[in-house]
Order: sequence, then structure tokens, then C-alpha cells
Amino acid sequence: MNAGMMNWKEHGRKIPKENLDRFIPNRSAMDFDFAHHALTEALIEARDGKKEEALELSPSKEAYRKRLAETLGLNRTRILAFRNKPQPPPHSHYYSHHQQQQPLKPRRRRIPQSCSKVLDAPNMLDDFYLNLLDWGSRNVLAIALGHTLYLWDASTGSVSEFVTIEEDQGPITSISWAPDGSHVALGLDNSQVQLWDSSSNRKIRTLNGVHHSRVGSLAWNNHILTTGGMDGMIVNNDVRIRSHVVDTYRGHTGEICGLKWSGSGMQLASGGNDNVVHVWDRSSASPTQWLHRLEEHTSAVKALAWCPFQSNLLATGGGGIDGAIKFWNTHTGACLNSLDTGSQVCALLWSKNDRELLSSHGFSHNHLALWKYPSLVKMAELTGHTSRVLYMTQSPDGCTVASAAGDESLRFWDVFGMPETAKKPDQKAAAHEPFSRVPRIR
Repeated sequence: MNAGMMNWKEHGRKIPKENLDRFIPNRSAMDFDFAHHALTEALIEARDGKKEEALELSPSKEAYRKRLAETLGLNRTRILAFRNKPQPPPHSHYYSHHQQQQPLKPRRRRIPQSCSKVLDAPNMLDDFYLNLLDWGSRNVLAIALGHTLYLWDASTGSVSEFVTIEEDQGPITSISWAPDGSHVALGLDNSQVQLWDSSSNRKIRTLNGVHHSRVGSLAWNNHILTTGGMDGMIVNNDVRIRSHVVDTYRGHTGEICGLKWSGSGMQLASGGNDNVVHVWDRSSASPTQWLHRLEEHTSAVKALAWCPFQSNLLATGGGGIDGAIKFWNTHTGACLNSLDTGSQVCALLWSKNDRELLSSHGFSHNHLALWKYPSLVKMAELTGHTSRVLYMTQSPDGCTVASAAGDESLRFWDVFGMPETAKKPDQKAAAHEPFSRVPRIR
């Protein structure tokens, strides 16, 4: 390499740094006769000894020789020559003859800072340990207001009063749609669990004797309904059989306020008022023995969310004075990262379309926050609620989030945007936009 550099300098040439593209000349631009003469002349002169004689020519003969060579076109120094300069590249917005191509900047998604709808939700219970909002796979939103369950069909915008629980049984303390989107489970204050068919508007069965006090958490795993109560017990119920209790998990010493099955259905995360998170594994030899006991939170843990793009990633949020979101590897039990939000964490939702996490908060912020994962950069703050944002749920397509708070309002946020494969709705579909003509729940 050094020798090559020396040869370039000895010949007075500069190493080209720009315009490195090859240009193949046209044959019509070459004089092959002259090229042959220039290549062989030096050899002939050296052989015949004419080189010494040429150096002894008189000034007048030398001038005559130069003029003759100029007239005959023999004074060229280059053997190969371009007849015309190569054409410059075509001008465009991203490239010009004087400017190199600039990389395209990534498109930034616009995140609406305000909610798209605000609906009245009277008698909403302001209780951190309950779960009173769920959006089913058939695009029907269920919300419990006191003793009454309301259903909201997002496709038509219609709302109906589905069922009112008797005074000695209620209020409703938890709700959860079955995977089919037709059946809904209700946890009650008197420790009962009821199953209802929304298509026929009738109660299918009542699960008695499962818990000794109110049932604040529910989670489905196919035909298994998992229930969590104030008694600290977690029970798996097979709703297809008469003797429905199939497993009982013991490990919490406080009320169960959060339950979530993983996407594979093999791991269950539970959070309690004892500030503990347990991870249970159905494939283990002792499925009722917890796989991991996570004790790094300093307040009750209600917010639980399994990552949709990494099966062993679990996000948990601490309430009260904790205010931290922690990320766990559920294969090893290791805490991967922790984020101090500065406010009570009430609920967590992963985006189905992007690597983002949405959190809802109680005092002192009473807002929603969107975080980029894994950088944990705050992308947006969504304000509007004036009380603790206790409940959140996500539409089936993953685009819209509904939040309910102690201020007795239900708000809808288009925070996650549309999937890349989604098509723009036509005018007829836009006329039936969900929630377009309903001012309130009741």
C-alpha cells in the first residue's frame, strides 16, 4: 500500500477521492494509430540511438519539430481520451450534482394529546383493588357501575343495561370477557362468581364456595376462569364441568388485585396487596407452587401486562408510594429494568402494533403516560381525568384505549394508532364510527 502511494506522488498525481464511478469510453473517442505510435516510439528511439540525437537538436529545429507535431496532432500526452464529458446524474429532491444523497428521516407518528370521547359514568367505584372495565373480542365494552353492568357495542354505538345485581350480592367487584366475546364473568362482593351469556341475556351458572370474601380479579385462559379474592387465594375454575375447582394457588397474604395469563397460557402472574408478584407455571411439576416470588415493589401491585412481542417479558406497576414500573424476565425471575414514574401505577397496557407501553396513574398525576420500550423514553402524557385513573382496557384491534376514573368519567384515547396493514375506512364505515352518537352511558 505504501509503495503504491509513493508511485502516485512521484508522477505528480493525486489520489482521486470523489467521483469514483467508472466511465467506459466510446471507441470512437480513441485514436488507435496514435496510441500505437506513442507506445512504440520510445522503444524505437532507444533501439536506434535517436534519443541522444534528439537532445542535441538546435533550438530552431526543436521549435520546428514541436510545430509539426502540433499540426499533425502528435503532441498529445494521453493515449486514451474522452471525446465528451460524462453526463451528470439526473437531479432529484434527494440528490444533486453538488450534494450527496441525504438519508430519509423516519416518519414520526402523531399521538393525540386529548381523548376522542368523554362519557359520563355515574356510580363508578373509586377502589384501587377492583377491576370494573373490559373490552371483549366482539368489540363490546363492559363497564360495572355499582350493582349494574352496562354493555357498549362499539360497532353500532348502542348501549344497554345488561344486568343489575341484587343488593345483598353486590356491588360488582370485577368483570372479564371470555375469549369468545359472548360470555362475561362477574365477580361479586358476596364472594360469588357469575357467568352470563350476552347473546341470550341470561345467567348460565353461579360458582359458589370458591372464595370467602369479595372477588376483585378475574382472568380467562381458554375454558379456565381464574379468580382472585380478598382472602388471598387464587383458584382455577373449569367452567365446563360441575366440580369446577381444579387448582388453588396459595402464596399471597393480602387481597389479590391483579391477575394476567401469558399469551401462551402457560404462565400466570398475580399481584396482591402484600406488595408481592408471583409467577406460576402450569408446566412445572408442582403447578400450584409459585415459580418466582418478586418482592421488589413497596406497595400493592395491581398493574400487570405480558409483552406481546417477547413472551417471557412481564411489566408490573406498584401503587401507593411505590410508583415504579418494573420489567421482569419470567424465565429467570430477574428484574431487567425499573422506571420511577413518580405516581401511583394503576394499570398497564402494551401496544399490539409498536414497542410501546401505556400506564395509567393515580395521585398525584391522575393521567396516562406512553413509554417507548426498551429506552423507556416518555413519548406523551394524556391528561383529562381529575381523579385516579384506576381502570384501562384495549379495543380488539389494539388502536383505542378506554380509561375510567373515580371522577365518574369514561374516556377514549386513540393513542396506539392504526396498524400498518389496516385500510382507511370508507365513508359508509365512518358514518358508523364507534361512540359517535352516544353522549353518556346511562
